[in-house]
Amino acid sequence: MITITLKDIPLIFEASPSVFSPRSADSGTLAMLSITEILPTDKVLDLGCGYGIVGILAAKIIGAENVVMCDVSQQAIDCARQNAVLNHVPDIDIRLSDGFEQIQDKTFTLILSNPPYHTDFSVPKHFIEGSFQKLELGGKLIMVTKRLDWYKNKLISVFGGVQVREIDGYYVFMAEKRRNSIKKKQKAPPKLSKKLQAKYKK
Repeated sequence: MITITLKDIPLIFEASPSVFSPRSADSGTLAMLSITEILPTDKVLDLGCGYGIVGILAAKIIGAENVVMCDVSQQAIDCARQNAVLNHVPDIDIRLSDGFEQIQDKTFTLILSNPPYHTDFSVPKHFIEGSFQKLELGGKLIMVTKRLDWYKNKLISVFGGVQVREIDGYYVFMAEKRRNSIKKKQKAPPKLSKKLQAKYKK
């Protein structure tokens, strides 16, 4: 049993040994939450929710109807649903989903994620690119990892910019979906025809 107070809200969690950080709240998640402001008008996606700390905290602040949680692990989803009940927010929309596979909504204002960073970059690549598509204009992706360069470069390439804070050995990234970043994507140069490619090779 994990008991913790976040943003003056007492929370309680149970976690299976097979899910991430089952004995205590993960330090990276706590670093991310320490600089995250969840507003009454937000619609939040907890992307890769684990046993539910981020999404359940958000639901306690802004209401379960404004929060979606997802994870690729059925065990994590089972724990998150149990913990939503324990914390009196049983109506959170908690989905089994491989990244954005089961997420159709494109009106999120805040996406929070602590992706697996001990593997290759295919998962965070999907998370970052998908977040850009699922956020409203002005919406923010906040992500925490222990790696800097790849994430910083990827977020800049997708969102057009990123803010980075280092907290207790973790990097917390905040990227906002802005109108100019959409225009840049729309104005990507067209691919050259094979005829022109041959011409420029000469």
